[in-house]
Amino acid sequence: MGRQKVTSRSASLVVLGVSAREVIDSRGNPTVEVDVRTRAALGRASVPSGASKGANEAVEVRDGDRKRFHGKGVLKAVKNVNEVIAPRVKGLKSTEQERIDRMMIELDGTRNKSRLGANAILAVSMAVARAAAAGSGRSLFRYLNSRQSYKMPVPMMNVINGGEHAGNKLAIQEFLIEPVGASRFSEAVRFGAEVYHSLKSVLEDRYGRSSINVGDEGGFAPPMKKTRDALRAVSDAVRDAGYSEGEVALGIDAASSTFYSEKNNRYAVDGEEMTAERLEDFYCELADEFGLLTIEDPFHENALDDFGRFVKRVGRSVRVIGDDLYVTDVRRIRAGIERSATNAVLIKLNQVGTVTETISAIKLSKRAGWDVVVSHRSGETEDNFISHLATAFEASFIKAGAPARGERTAKYNELLRIEEELGTRASYAGQRFG
Repeated sequence: MGRQKVTSRSASLVVLGVSAREVIDSRGNPTVEVDVRTRAALGRASVPSGASKGANEAVEVRDGDRKRFHGKGVLKAVKNVNEVIAPRVKGLKSTEQERIDRMMIELDGTRNKSRLGANAILAVSMAVARAAAAGSGRSLFRYLNSRQSYKMPVPMMNVINGGEHAGNKLAIQEFLIEPVGASRFSEAVRFGAEVYHSLKSVLEDRYGRSSINVGDEGGFAPPMKKTRDALRAVSDAVRDAGYSEGEVALGIDAASSTFYSEKNNRYAVDGEEMTAERLEDFYCELADEFGLLTIEDPFHENALDDFGRFVKRVGRSVRVIGDDLYVTDVRRIRAGIERSATNAVLIKLNQVGTVTETISAIKLSKRAGWDVVVSHRSGETEDNFISHLATAFEASFIKAGAPARGERTAKYNELLRIEEELGTRASYAGQRFG
């Protein structure tokens, strides 16, 4: 009798079907959504897309047919799921995440998933995890990593957009608020939302109504040119909302590869052509002046030595985060660990293309003592997988954009539900930074 129950339960987790479709992301561009069906559950996932991409990221497959979506259609990737991947996944257990992910990697056969597409592979990988979690009757975060208690991440909220995410002249791509002084995640969201609305008033008073238009990630895109102008506005908004620097810290994502010139080995920032050494001094000045807690991608994506020199200088007080430097690739992360290049890492599922590889990158980084930042992309969907990923592996931060736009708030709202589910078993990562 007991054996029949086990067999029946096991059979209910077998994948009966996999199907993909073309849907729309937050920038109005096509992306891939996949359904994985078992007898017990349906797992559904959709994948995001970045505007500011590292050169070493896994590759999205797009159609290139200018007659549809200006060439950005994903019908090829959808076909790859439906005709190539689906027959190989059908009949396997949804709980065999690593086996399925490895099979898709081998089926693709390229270093960067350019044959089938990271967008196709990742959508299947995420949907498999969702189907397995639902079929086992557990929340996704508990399925990904079962623990007695969990530490909720600090929300990194991008409240002023620049660089590739906005149409202004700010070189620095993101200006972030980080509510480290909250007592719990739900309070951190409130802190962030209050500062966001205070910033709206600050910007409107200084730059007029047009300054409160928003960029790709929900942050404001005011007509600013100078880094300090943006940081002063955010700092003033924190104060106007009634918070101190210790309660709501500031951070930046420089995304410096976007303003680096390989031709002259200089960075174009605030009207100045800077060497790496001058740029390092510039960041240190900003960190001292505004109490920056985090600086992401301060140098271009291959400047490992510059990162290492910088983290030696500021690493005791600033989290120096590698994004384009690592692209969630364990080989690149391992090289960074060996060179002590950063003390934190950004994790993006679609940079590497499977759930298994993403988890490996997180575990490697945590063993090195690095802070982990689980991140969205600028072209997002309402999918909230990263909320569960950040909770499951106790990321120090989650980067999900401003507390505005549905594809951003979907992540924060899911974390609020997770915190409610956990009750007293949820603590808050911000307490170690405040």
